Amino acid sequence: MASPRTRRLLLDAESIRRRLAGWPLIEISGTAGIPPEIYRFTYHVKGLYVDPTGNILERDTHLLEVNLSLGYPRRAPQCRMLTPVFHPNFDDSTVCVGDFWAASEGLEDLVIRIGRMIAYQESNTKSPLNGLAAKWASQNAGLLPIDARAIAPPSATATEMPPSAAETLGPSSSEKQTVSFIAPSQMPGDDTNPDQQADPWDKKIVIQQ
Repeated sequence: MASPRTRRLLLDAESIRRRLAGWPLIEISGTAGIPPEIYRFTYHVKGLYVDPTGNILERDTHLLEVNLSLGYPRRAPQCRMLTPVFHPNFDDSTVCVGDFWAASEGLEDLVIRIGRMIAYQESNTKSPLNGLAAKWASQNAGLLPIDARAIAPPSATATEMPPSAAETLGPSSSEKQTVSFIAPSQMPGDDTNPDQQADPWDKKIVIQQ
């Protein structure tokens, strides 16, 4: 008979594949173990990073690694970004999930929540891993979220179909654009026809040292 941990890993694998099937904003890009104990997820979500010259830039592709250690699910998964993210709750080695993780939470819910964090739909500036990002987020609340789209797939009972990849992904990840100070109504995801808008990402924000 399978151990409780193995049964949980099997349940996670089934649930997360079913939840993310066909959803263009989050995809499972790799797993290790049978059942999987290590996952890699690719997010097609707008977020921020800092370039070597100190500019805060937008990127729309992010890679996350999730390690379900021997203490899982009593202990939170070990999550780290493999691509740079400028966010109060991310650093080079980890994503802070301990503040909200519970053993009863599904792995798919955690992965979706990290996507919301990348998009600046969620952040905790009170106990940040990146103090500079927390200061920037507090001073520039009018710019947030960076990506206002719904990160979670529609529920199984929803009548609408998920958006196509072309509708959802927007510019290719190779198009690194610079964030500007704009009103929330002008943020990406606004209902205005994007073909009629000027490019809103054309001004620099430089981190003040």
